[in-house]
Amino acid sequence: MFENELDLAREKKAIELFANTFKLNYLKLSQTDVDYKIFGSDGDVIAYAEVKGRIRTMRDAFPLPIALRKLVKLMDKRIKPVVIWACDDGIFYADITKIYGSVRLGGRPIRDGAFNDEEMMAYYDKQDNIRYIRYT
Repeated sequence: MFENELDLAREKKAIELFANTFKLNYLKLSQTDVDYKIFGSDGDVIAYAEVKGRIRTMRDAFPLPIALRKLVKLMDKRIKPVVIWACDDGIFYADITKIYGSVRLGGRPIRDGAFNDEEMMAYYDKQDNIRYIRYT
């Protein structure tokens, strides 16, 4: 709802890097759903992905945040849930069933008309199952 053109461009760049790296296809889903449905080369759905903008370099990106409500939406799909954090110089990505984090109230400063600025968030520190790809 509050995503601007720059946010959407960051998201598209991230999903394209992810999909191209693994030779996958993707479909943007509705504004009320998770961000993408991911397809394998045979056309079967293999994952769902949420792309989170992280307006900083990969070096300064940790801990990686995501709203708990987004994690629940991903898990409800019952197919591999992937989060992609889009940084200035590349992406981090992980299957959320294979990483661990902490939960606390967080988010961003409250904006007029926004209902989810302050909410329960998961934060992930560096760990083996969080992978990365740098932009070239």
